[in-house]
Amino acid sequence: MVGDGRPVVVTGASGMLGGFVVRRLTAEGVPVHGVDLRVPAEAGIAATVADVRDRAAMTAAFRRAGAVVHCAAALPSYAPQEIRSVIVDGTRSVLAAALDAGVPRVVHVSTTAVYGLPELVPTPETHPRDPVDTYGRAKAAAEELAEEFRGRGLCVPVLRPKTFLGPGRMGLFAMLFEWAHEGRHFPILGRGDVRIQMCAVEDLTECVLVALRAAPAVADDTFNVAAARFGTLREDFQAVLDAAGHHRRVISVPARPALLTLRLLRRARLSPVYDRLLRKLLADSYVSTDKARDRLGFTPRYSNQDALLRTFRWWREQRDRGGAAQAGRTSRDPWSQGALRVAKAFF
Repeated sequence: MVGDGRPVVVTGASGMLGGFVVRRLTAEGVPVHGVDLRVPAEAGIAATVADVRDRAAMTAAFRRAGAVVHCAAALPSYAPQEIRSVIVDGTRSVLAAALDAGVPRVVHVSTTAVYGLPELVPTPETHPRDPVDTYGRAKAAAEELAEEFRGRGLCVPVLRPKTFLGPGRMGLFAMLFEWAHEGRHFPILGRGDVRIQMCAVEDLTECVLVALRAAPAVADDTFNVAAARFGTLREDFQAVLDAAGHHRRVISVPARPALLTLRLLRRARLSPVYDRLLRKLLADSYVSTDKARDRLGFTPRYSNQDALLRTFRWWREQRDRGGAAQAGRTSRDPWSQGALRVAKAFF
């Protein structure tokens, strides 16, 4: 646990979330050991360059660790077989290695995608897992592994964040930022009056620390993590367009024709917008955060708009400095817009 002098191992330490966790722990004076396929960008920390599916390498990295934070994962844009392998086999390897090495606690970062497309909102942690795509099913299977290892004596706090964003986040958000920066209107399916909850990466990082510090009887549970303050998708996207300063607007497009077009483009590998995201944009999607507040004492600081605007400011600073990432493999990279780049001409 944090504060006992032993290092905390962070898997996926070179990723966006892993990097935030590493920096936050380091700022608290906690020794950190990073695990990733790439050398962590943060200087001065011990590191293991290895695949989380390599149980022997994980066991070696976890020896003498006080806790593990499991951030490593695959993105929904990966091939289905790779998603399953990285998320499920990787989580099994991490949990088994933690037991092998005598680590008392593994904080597992999951996702609200395990709920699928619930009609019950706000969605509580007691809602059945009903994932609708490969990514959600893999995350649900990883949670089942976490529950199995709880039964074997390992403390495994499971955090279910909504889509998280903050400085360093690219993915599909880079499309919104690019269009806003270039002075274009931005399309939205239907009226855009659905309420879509997000999560600031700083809040998710803070909740990780809370889960590391909490008593085992409290922490060994599952918690939603998301913004407590959020509006409609139209309001949140419009805030980014307003910040860009070009007096552009969110433009409604007919939902059904747009959905059909985007699904066809996705199947032809000409669009990065996956089916679950499309369906999620047509209905309210938010979860209850009462359990994290009441049991962990955790309250998020940032609203949807706070997180979006902080990320947009960071994105502009990177663009002004000439920073660019190659499209697609991590949340730090902008996803290729494919045929959607052509659509910019109409907005």
